[in-house]
Amino acid sequence: MQWTNLSEQTVYENRWFKVNLADVALPDGRHLDHFLIRMRPVAVATAVNEANEVLMLWRHRFITDSWGWELAAGVVEDGEDVAAAAAREMEEETGWRPGPLQHLLTVEPSNGLTDARHHLYWSQEATYTGHPEDDFESSRREWIPLKLVPDMIARGEVPAANMAAGLLMLHHLRLG
Repeated sequence: MQWTNLSEQTVYENRWFKVNLADVALPDGRHLDHFLIRMRPVAVATAVNEANEVLMLWRHRFITDSWGWELAAGVVEDGEDVAAAAAREMEEETGWRPGPLQHLLTVEPSNGLTDARHHLYWSQEATYTGHPEDDFESSRREWIPLKLVPDMIARGEVPAANMAAGLLMLHHLRLG
């Protein structure tokens, strides 16, 4: 049962996203107007040190008025390599430059509304380069024991689904 996007028209756009209205044909022949958001890819990065601690950010999200642990993330600039964007975001937001990045997973956090793809990377090493350039993005940056991650997620301390998925994958890879 496949829906078919017959056409789209942009109703709003800025440098981060477009809001489009699509004419969608349903399998039974009916048509549906469906709003969707077209977004640039998001690159996410973190590091896990020898003590199996993961670098995380404690931040407030004004949209949901909630606090939670996240990983450094941001949009991929036009023409930018996704892994390079992940490394850039990690250093800008945490003050730590990752070593060689490994792809962890790619998720679509809200594929019923947006085409956003979040590409998560991790490194087994990081070098502290100084106070983060984008320190306004978080209240603090900490190395959190990876073994604590599943309970943190269960308590709602990692509210973003993309971050929870990546952290659970890291937990599985590093700790089984």
